[in-house]
Amino acid sequence: MKETKGVLDGQGLKVCLVAARFNETVVTRLVEGAHRALQQHQVREDDIEVIWVPGAFEIPVAAAERLEQGGVDAVVALGAVIRGETPHFEYVAQAAASGIAELGLRHRVAVGFGVLTVNTVEQAAERAGGKLGNKGWEATCAALELASVLRAIRAAS
Repeated sequence: MKETKGVLDGQGLKVCLVAARFNETVVTRLVEGAHRALQQHQVREDDIEVIWVPGAFEIPVAAAERLEQGGVDAVVALGAVIRGETPHFEYVAQAAASGIAELGLRHRVAVGFGVLTVNTVEQAAERAGGKLGNKGWEATCAALELASVLRAIRAAS
């Protein structure tokens, strides 16, 4: 049986973080967590790019444009969609999730999904460096591992 596993080693990888300014206090903490993960896993500072967009809905468009330019091994989407009194939450959360997933499939690139979809600001804070960890960190580690898996699959071909 042949088995392929990824490793958390970012050496030589170029990573783009696409972050939403809406709910900026929370998202800034996600970006900080993502940045720490990249540093810890040996991604060079010159190989890290951060693109800020207005909100989570706009993340897939900016990520798609960056991927079209090439030279990126992984993209990590970072945002916070907090439920309100209208169905707007569902539309934004679904568009962000679907858009990012589609980009990974279309471009065959590692993507990390660190867009929080929560009911309250308190829940967002818990997931952006609070008692439930930092989902920016987690999404970045997932993207690094997937980039490693994709490299291994391509090398075996």
